[in-house]
Amino acid sequence: MIEARDIAYEAGGREILHGVSAVFEPGRLHLIIGPNGAGKSTFVKVLSRLLKPKAGEVRYGGADIARVAEQSLAERRAVLSQAIEIAFPLWVHEVVMMGRYPHFSGRPTARDRAVVAEVMDYCDVTGLADRSYPTLSGGEKQRVNFARVLAQVWQPRPDGGRYLFLDEPLTFLDIGHQIDLMRKLGEFGAAPDVVVVGVVHDLALAARFAHQLVLMHDGAVLAAGPPEPVMTPENVRAAFGVEPVVVSTLDGAQRHLVFE
Repeated sequence: MIEARDIAYEAGGREILHGVSAVFEPGRLHLIIGPNGAGKSTFVKVLSRLLKPKAGEVRYGGADIARVAEQSLAERRAVLSQAIEIAFPLWVHEVVMMGRYPHFSGRPTARDRAVVAEVMDYCDVTGLADRSYPTLSGGEKQRVNFARVLAQVWQPRPDGGRYLFLDEPLTFLDIGHQIDLMRKLGEFGAAPDVVVVGVVHDLALAARFAHQLVLMHDGAVLAAGPPEPVMTPENVRAAFGVEPVVVSTLDGAQRHLVFE
């Protein structure tokens, strides 16, 4: 479980986050939504310890991550950021192997190579293994980098949980691959020792796939919980300034937002 308590963060003299608290339980897909400038990406960076908060704390399984050694954190926490630049013309299989770097010294073991093969197959990028990474399309690069971060936290750990953070993972993906990635996040995140937290902009996909939503606005949490009570017309209007209509399927299993 991840607990964020009263998080505050400032940059350039501006308060980006203030009093942000949230709980992310294992075995569920957690998605953070909100308008541009709401603080979503900053919050994920604080949750993953890429940024240090001005106030508050983040705990993984009860442990304050500010006190966790970098090596230990790298073995259990993976982050898919918005902008990913790889300066060297690596082969795709080498990029995915980068996710295993925290788990070996010197050369990868047979188990590391097996994990890379497993995640590449899971992410349907095995056919790209011997392609040069810079030659890939934006969507192909995104899928390869998803495989890379999965490789980092693919194996269960006897000493604690696994934590996966994704900041706008649907960037560059067509609708088919967007749905496929969301399904895979749900499958991977269903493990009882895994916590998955992602930032997405597509409200329809968020409502369809998330078990829990955190709706942010002006650096604070406007609403949190299951999709239905979070994605109300009132909350969407307050956060985004648009008028939504909520449409449910005949069986009530899915809810969709239509904007006037």
